Amino acid sequence: MVSAGPVSEQSHDLMIDEEPDFEEILVCVFGIRDHEVRAYLVLLDNPDSTVEELADCLNRDRSNVNRALATLREKGLVSRNNKIIPGGGNVYQYTATPLAEAQELMHETLDEWTRYVHTRIDRFGDDEF
Repeated sequence: MVSAGPVSEQSHDLMIDEEPDFEEILVCVFGIRDHEVRAYLVLLDNPDSTVEELADCLNRDRSNVNRALATLREKGLVSRNNKIIPGGGNVYQYTATPLAEAQELMHETLDEWTRYVHTRIDRFGDDEF
């Protein structure tokens, strides 16, 4: 018999033994990599960082940092602003989405995924496996 509680024996078996930390949840919900999570966390403490500054903090190549930032921007976890440099030129500065907003985005993303999975479950039998 299947229990109807929120944490049935079957659902408990699907969970890991230890509670996931914030970084693990970011990876899971957004499908990002550990180095992208590290970039997000560094930007939380260092808003308005350039790629070069972030690359130095992370001890990573600038091209890798650029790719990580592009992914984080796509996921809504980082914003980019164009700053005019005195004497000419410009530079992009990156800022992490504030933690409270990132948490809300995580809830929205997970809720969207859950709705999608429920729709797929309801359609089982309508299409071939």
